[in-house]
Amino acid sequence: MQDLSSSDQQIDPDATNYKKIHPVWGQERNDTRQKERQLRLFAHIFDSVNEGIIVTDADKNMLFINPAFSTITGYSANDLIGKNLNLLHLGLMDDAFSQDTWRSINETGRWQGEMIGRRKNDESYAECLSISTMKNELGEVSYYIGVFSDISERKAAEERVAYVVLHDFLTNLPNGLLLQDRLAQAISHAGREKHKVAVMCLDLDHFKVINDMLGHLVGDKLLQEVARRISSVGRASDTVSRRGGDEFVIILPDLETVDDAAVIAVKLLNAISGLCMIDGNEIKITTSIGISIFPEDGCDGDYLIKYADAAMYHAKKNGRNNYQFFTNEMNQLALERMSIERKLRHAIERQEFCLHYQPQVDLRSGRIIGVEALLRWNNPETGMISPGYFIPIAEETGLIIPIGEWVLREACRQNSEWRMLGLPELTVAVNLSAVQFRQNNFGEMIKTILCENGLEPSALELEITEGVVMQNAEASIALLLELKTMGLKLVVDDFGTGYSSLSYLKRFPIDKLKIDQSFVRDIIVDSDDAVIVSTIINMARTLKLKVIAEGVETAEQLSFLKYQECDEIQGYYFSQPVPPEKINSLLVSGYKEGNQWLYVSK
Repeated sequence: MQDLSSSDQQIDPDATNYKKIHPVWGQERNDTRQKERQLRLFAHIFDSVNEGIIVTDADKNMLFINPAFSTITGYSANDLIGKNLNLLHLGLMDDAFSQDTWRSINETGRWQGEMIGRRKNDESYAECLSISTMKNELGEVSYYIGVFSDISERKAAEERVAYVVLHDFLTNLPNGLLLQDRLAQAISHAGREKHKVAVMCLDLDHFKVINDMLGHLVGDKLLQEVARRISSVGRASDTVSRRGGDEFVIILPDLETVDDAAVIAVKLLNAISGLCMIDGNEIKITTSIGISIFPEDGCDGDYLIKYADAAMYHAKKNGRNNYQFFTNEMNQLALERMSIERKLRHAIERQEFCLHYQPQVDLRSGRIIGVEALLRWNNPETGMISPGYFIPIAEETGLIIPIGEWVLREACRQNSEWRMLGLPELTVAVNLSAVQFRQNNFGEMIKTILCENGLEPSALELEITEGVVMQNAEASIALLLELKTMGLKLVVDDFGTGYSSLSYLKRFPIDKLKIDQSFVRDIIVDSDDAVIVSTIINMARTLKLKVIAEGVETAEQLSFLKYQECDEIQGYYFSQPVPPEKINSLLVSGYKEGNQWLYVSK
């Protein structure tokens, strides 16, 4: 037993040594398992990340690719492993990766940037790529590791945002920002090549009337059609842009002569003026074009646009549907127009407007039965400004809406005051612009004004021009019926100068026709005018309408109109437009002598 014990004791030291060696081997096995776990983790990451990964040796022979690489590029491992990058069009070996780039990668150990990659099907895509190197103990490159992601969707989104920022949302034409950039480039290039650049400003004629009558949806579709027509005329090198509203700007680079711009302007006038069919509406549109030329008119883009804009307004003043080149005189007119617009915006609040009234006389009794309210503007800086000058500006800018409401309110207030003074009751006639005629809730506004002043609707007469009521005649009939139902008196102004259709005229719920003064002026010396006036009076009588002739200035004209049995007259022969207190005096001084009513102005 002892021997055994002794024997056991002799074995114990070996057993002790074994116990000391075993933990070392166990640690090695643990390290190995840890490294295996790490390798499996790295392999899992390598296989599951969304970024494409490629590993090459120092000679750029491909060793590994991950599944994401195949998904992005379409290349499989069999397509690539063992092959050199130089044999493939992966984007890694194109011009963007010159020898200098690879030299920089080897020196710094990494590179990152955006480039265009190429898929197996030869489709290009945008990618964000980073390349790093692994070096050996001697500092030599052993491997290249490329990691990239497909950023095509992000780049496309960025391009969409950039497009929206630089293009008009309605027509997809370049907007003002892109226009400025293109114009700067065109001027710079033309300066080097000794060429000319033309800048054209186009503004549609009477677009506001169309927009107000037919609605903004039809107006927007019309602008899209006009944009298409303009673009069809231009050259590939031209820039057609929409600056806002119904105004377009065109840049014509690399012109040899000024006449080249005139030729294109004529083509534009013809292309735009064709009939447009929008949602069942036949629309005839024309445009006015202003042209400035580099370098003759200036070398600054902003000034060239401003000068073309001035020339465009000159084209409008010359009858519209034409083109005009810029001159220094036009620039002065444009500056004056801008000044008038600025002053108009403050004229109401500063109480610079007033109304003068021109009597309207019944030819049978000789009595004043009404007055026409005529707007006057006495600006403290420039004095009296002609309505023929500032009214068109007010209509183009939309300022006619608040101004027109003030006129209606003041005319009704004055009529109410005359009646409270016990003077003979008058009808006050107020002219309506096309913009006013189409504004929303116009009838409600009239009701409110009449109520505020305690007037019956029959005390107010609304004058609408022939051209306004004939544009979209069906809508005009509906609106006129609404006004007529209220009890208002309705007059077609400037009759004979437009294009009334008798089939429509008999459907208009109107009370009176006003013969334009251009016919009255020469009725004694021009037989054609005499026939026109006589025909209008007879036609009105057949339609049971009254007739008033404006612009009566001589006894001979008055005698002719009496003979033709015209109902009423207004003009300088009786009285020019006067302040309201003069109307007071006329009404107070009126007396009857025989069958004639006479007035003595005091």
